[in-house]
Amino acid sequence: MEQEKQKPSRLEDLNQYEIVVQRLLERGVNLEEIAEITYDLQKKYIPELTLEYCLIHVGKVVKKREVQHAVITGLELDILAEKGLLSEPLSSMLLNDYGLYGIDEVMALSIVNVYGSIGFTNFGYVDKLKPGIIGKLDEEGKLPGKCNTFLDDIVGAIAAAAASSIAHRFSK
Repeated sequence: MEQEKQKPSRLEDLNQYEIVVQRLLERGVNLEEIAEITYDLQKKYIPELTLEYCLIHVGKVVKKREVQHAVITGLELDILAEKGLLSEPLSSMLLNDYGLYGIDEVMALSIVNVYGSIGFTNFGYVDKLKPGIIGKLDEEGKLPGKCNTFLDDIVGAIAAAAASSIAHRFSK
């Protein structure tokens, strides 16, 4: 009889969480910057909202396995593009954040999908406006040899998902 593969334990998920947080830091993003975007998305709807509460929800989002997988995959693709380890035409599409590529947004939508339709609208909003760290990453990604094609959308998706999580908690 074939041995059944074991599911990752909660401890493994938490270890992967630490890896994701570290990789985001290595790419110039900390969870507090993501929480600031989440706060800006929700503050007009929830006057008592705090940045600390937003940070808790950002952490909850990043602890989800589906989110961790998307972050790890997207960051790895950006890094491989920077190192010139992807073949053409994908390499050029990522290094130039080709407008019609769209897979970066699709991956980001897999993150917000965890939290329902409000996540989609929040993501669309931050993807268009590029507030805070998202705008910085977008601009930095235009520098020669730098690729943030997935990173800026991942950050926006995490912020949007956290905002959605908060909205669900406060809905009446």
